[in-house]
Amino acid sequence: MHGLKKSILLLVTLFCAASCARDNVPLYKDTTAPLEQRVEDALSRLTLEEKVAMLSAQSKFSSPGVPRLGIPDIWMSDGPFGVREDNRWDEWGTASHTNDSCTAFPALSCLAATWDRDMALRYGQALGEESRYRGKTVQLAPGVNIFRTPLCGRNFEYMGEDPLLVSRMAVPYIQGIQQNHVAACIKHYALNNQEAHRHDIECVIGERALREIYLPAFEAAVKDGGVWTVMGAYNKYKGKYCCENAPLVNGILKGEWGFDGVMVSDWGGATNTDDSVNGGLDLEFGTWTDGLTEGLSNAYPLYCLADAYENGLKSGKYSIEGLDDKVRRVLRLIFRTTMSGSTDFGSFASPEHFALSREIASEGITLLKNDADVLPIALDGIKKILVVGDNATARHIDAGGSMYLKTKYEITPLEGLLSAVGDRAEVRYVRGYRPCPAPGEPEDAEALRNEAVEAAKDADIVLFFGGHNRWAHQDCEGLDKLQYNLPYCQDALIEALGAVTDRLVVTLITGTSVPMPWADSAESILYGWYGGSEGGNAVADVLFGKKNPSGRLPFTIAKALDDYPMHHLGLYDPDNAGEVVYGEGIYVGYRWFDKMDIEPQFPFGYGLSYTDFEFGEPSADRKSIKEDGKIRIRVPVRNVGKREGSAVVQLYAHRTGASQVDRPERELKDFGKISLAPGEKGTVELELPAEALRWYDEASGCWRVEKGDYEAQLGTSSRDLFASIPFAVK
Repeated sequence: MHGLKKSILLLVTLFCAASCARDNVPLYKDTTAPLEQRVEDALSRLTLEEKVAMLSAQSKFSSPGVPRLGIPDIWMSDGPFGVREDNRWDEWGTASHTNDSCTAFPALSCLAATWDRDMALRYGQALGEESRYRGKTVQLAPGVNIFRTPLCGRNFEYMGEDPLLVSRMAVPYIQGIQQNHVAACIKHYALNNQEAHRHDIECVIGERALREIYLPAFEAAVKDGGVWTVMGAYNKYKGKYCCENAPLVNGILKGEWGFDGVMVSDWGGATNTDDSVNGGLDLEFGTWTDGLTEGLSNAYPLYCLADAYENGLKSGKYSIEGLDDKVRRVLRLIFRTTMSGSTDFGSFASPEHFALSREIASEGITLLKNDADVLPIALDGIKKILVVGDNATARHIDAGGSMYLKTKYEITPLEGLLSAVGDRAEVRYVRGYRPCPAPGEPEDAEALRNEAVEAAKDADIVLFFGGHNRWAHQDCEGLDKLQYNLPYCQDALIEALGAVTDRLVVTLITGTSVPMPWADSAESILYGWYGGSEGGNAVADVLFGKKNPSGRLPFTIAKALDDYPMHHLGLYDPDNAGEVVYGEGIYVGYRWFDKMDIEPQFPFGYGLSYTDFEFGEPSADRKSIKEDGKIRIRVPVRNVGKREGSAVVQLYAHRTGASQVDRPERELKDFGKISLAPGEKGTVELELPAEALRWYDEASGCWRVEKGDYEAQLGTSSRDLFASIPFAVK
C-alpha cells in the first residue's frame, strides 16, 4: 500500500511539474494561444538590433531568426514546379547534397490548361508536402502575371491571359501549399509581363487596366487564398520599383486588401533604404543591392533593411512603429509555419507525388486538331513508328533560370513511347533539328531535315516533338524570345514531313503560344507543355488513348505576332530600357481579338477530346439580380461518344444594352469541368455574381456595377458558344 501511495505521489508530482512547465512557457511559444497574442509577446521581447536583423537575408536563401529566444530562421525555396536543391550558404552554386532530388511537377501553364481547381489544390498540397519535408518556410510560388506577349520568357511559369482563370487556379494551389504550414509566395507583384530589361523598365498603365487585368489574381490570392507572402517585381510603376512601391504595397496590398503577411523582395529587387522602409518592403533578399556585385562575399549588412536601416532608426530618421509593423509580419509568418505547432513532417519524392505529376501533365495536354481520328493511335496494323524532333529526347527540368530543379528522374517523350509500345511495333528515332544555344539557326538544318523526311516515307505514322527548350531566349527567366515562330527551322521541317505522310502528329513541348503556318500539313496537333518528371509518360498516355485529352488553352494562339495587341500597336521594344506603355488597356488576349475581329489560330479556352459531348438547354434560377446578388446557372451535359472524357463549360458575360463605359465583347466569369463515362449525363453548375460585372472607374477611383441588360454566354471556348441566357442588373 505504501508503494502504491508513493507511485501515485510521483505521478501527481510529475503532472504538476509538467503543468507548471507549460504555464511557464513564454506566450509566443504556446501554439494554442491566439496568433496575434503570440506575435505581440514575441515582439515585446526583441531588442532593436534583433528586430532589424530579422528583415534581411543572412545567406542566399535564408534570413535569421532570434537564437536567444528560440525563434527559427526563415528558409526560402524556388519554385512553382518543385523544391529546388540547396545552395551553398553564400554562393549560387549547389551544395551538392545527395538527398534533395525532388518530384518535378508540370509547369504552371500546363496546370492552367487543366481548368481544374481540384487539380490545382492537389498540386499545391503535394508541393507543400515536399517543401515541408525539406524544412522550407516559404515556397516562392505561384507566378500569376498575365500573358501579354508570347515572347515573354516566363510565360511557361504563369497561368495564361485571363485574370479570372488565373485567380481560380492560383487560390486552391496556394491553399494546398499552406495546408502544410508552408507559406506560398504569390509573384511577381506587379506588371512583370516581359523579361527584356525587367530590372529597368517603367510600366505606364491606366488604373482601370491595372485593376481589371493585372491585379485580380493578386487580390484573389490575398482575399480568397489567404496567402502569407507576396514577392515584388523588378520593374517600376509610378516612378518606384515594385518591391518598395508605396501605392502598390501600402495603398492597395496592405491597405485596400488587408494583407497581413510579408512583402518579400525579389533577389536584388530593393534599391535604397528610404524607399524600402517607406514603400512597404518587409523582408529583403538577394544580391546587387545598393550597387553590390555578385562577387562580394557576406554583403548582407549592406542591404537596404540592414545596417543603414538600424542607423536610421537610432538617429530618429525612421519610426519604431514602422519597424514594428514589419517585424510583426515576419513573426506572423514564422508562427504560421515553422512555429505553428504542426508535427507533420511532409513527404518527398514519393510514388504518390510522381503519380500525381503524371496525372496533372496528362490532364493539361491539349488536343487542337485531330483530322481523320488519327489519335488515339491504334497499334493494330502499325508496324513502323517514326519519332522526329529534339524534344522527343530533350530534358527540360534542369534549366529555365529560377525554375531549375534537380529531380530523381525525367521521362522523355521517346522513353514514354517506347514503354507504351513495347515490342508491338518498331520505333525509330531521328533528330530532325538541332537546337543551338546561340541565336540563329544551326548550319546542318537542311541535312537533318532531309534525313527525317527520307525516314518518314517508310513509316506508318510520324510523331514529331518540337516546340521550345528552357535555354536563354526560349522559355527561360531573364530573357525574352527573339521570334514568335518555332526556332531551329522547325516550321520547314514540319511542312516537309507533312508532304510525305498523311499521318503526321505534332506535339509541341512549350509553355507559350506559337504560330502554326504548317497546321494544314499535320493531321493532329497536341500541346504537350513541360510535363515534369512524368511528362513523357503523360504524352504517351494521351497518344495511345490510355488518357483522353481534356486540356483547354489558357491563352489565345495567334496566326501572327502582330495579331497580339502589344505588337499590333508597336508597344514592344526589347531594346528599350525606359517606359513600357500598356496602350491596349483592358484589351488583352481574347478581349483584343474580339474587339478587332481577328481570327485566331486557336481561341482561348479551346481544346478537343476523343469523345463527343452534347450540351442541353441551360437554366438560370433568376432573370435579374441586384448589385449584391448572383445568378446560378445549370448546364446539362451528356457524353455521346464512346470514351470516358471531360468537358469544360465556360461562362462569359456580355453587355447587350448601351453601356456608359467601353467594355469587351465578352469576359470569362466562371467555368466548370465534368468527367463522364460514355452515355452518362451530368450537370455543370456555374455562378455569376453581380460583382463579377464590375468595372473600375478611374475618375472616382472606385469599382462600379453598371445596371442594365446582359447575357450569360456559355461555350467551350471564347469563340465556340452554344447558348446564352439574358438577364438584367437592377
